[in-house]
Amino acid sequence: MPKVLFLTTSHSYNDDRIFYHQAKALRDNEYEVKICSLYADYSGSIDGIDIESYAVLEESIEKKMETFRKVCHTFQPQCIICSEPLAVVAVRKFVKQHKAACIYDVTEWYPSMSMLQKYRFPVKIFQAVKFTFIQLYAGFLSTRFIFGETTKKFPLAYFFGFKKQMVLPYYPDAVYISGSVRKLESDTITLCYTGQISKDKGIDNFFKAVDRLRQKVTSLHIRILIIGSAVQESDELFFSGLLKEYSFDDIEIRKPAAFEQFAEAFSDADICFDLREINFENSHSLPIKLFYFMGSGKPVIYSNLKGIRKHMGKLSFGSLVDPHDVDGISDVIINYINNPELYHSHALKAREEFKEKYNWEMIKYSFVDFVKKSIDK
Repeated sequence: MPKVLFLTTSHSYNDDRIFYHQAKALRDNEYEVKICSLYADYSGSIDGIDIESYAVLEESIEKKMETFRKVCHTFQPQCIICSEPLAVVAVRKFVKQHKAACIYDVTEWYPSMSMLQKYRFPVKIFQAVKFTFIQLYAGFLSTRFIFGETTKKFPLAYFFGFKKQMVLPYYPDAVYISGSVRKLESDTITLCYTGQISKDKGIDNFFKAVDRLRQKVTSLHIRILIIGSAVQESDELFFSGLLKEYSFDDIEIRKPAAFEQFAEAFSDADICFDLREINFENSHSLPIKLFYFMGSGKPVIYSNLKGIRKHMGKLSFGSLVDPHDVDGISDVIINYINNPELYHSHALKAREEFKEKYNWEMIKYSFVDFVKKSIDK
């Protein structure tokens, strides 16, 4: 039975992409699978997948690398799938000595804006260059690449174009999503924001658009549903200020839901939003939540991101907007209210496209085959 080891520093051992999709797909195809994360302590087996996880995220780089090395030497995998450069570098000797496959699964920008946030100019430039070289070094050491989206292929796919690679989008397994298509009422609407609560992710843009909507349609009962939390203390303070400033009458704030309950958590929403700021990093991203909204039959209003346009083109079940255009965004919502048949058609179209093109069942076998070929080589 072939052995596959997942290594990740910043993702939890039960991360939706790693555990619920990739690891389970390999398990179902008779691979022995282990996940090692540095995010939290856990040791045991869940759904036939071995977990050996340690809470050493705040430890030294050497401590992190040594943790990965020990797990690697104990498990003796034929294939290692790494989510970050540190993991790739940590297992380089094992990969060389045992001729194992090392697949770098690129799902995040490296360096990300959050990584550079704590540095001041000109140190920030130096750190950006340093992290970029680390990324390229990880690309050099890897034997293959998986890219979560086409827009994240740069720079590795261009520097190492001779290495085997595939694009594996963040499509959800339908087993975790049940359709919750709603009938839009004329006098009330539920608008939903999910995920990290921060200015960068557009919480203030969302509030501004809702505020303009209530100014335009004073008779409309607007229910706001927020599912998520702030990560940084500064984000928490920023959010508290927004709540005081806008004083919405009907707002519910729920803690982030466990993965298996995520779709259920926003089932009572009419429209789902993501009005994140359009910068280089955000614009080249393909937000994972979009596919969960689709699968649930939710019309969406999203920032006009290049990552979405390049992967999906024009949305048939929602709108891509300027996140600062509060008049335009509020008009999209009003158009749904005035044309409930349009709303219903978008909701059905979202479910239809999810079932036909954007679900895990459509791509999981190509992933399993990619891993198999990396071992067979």
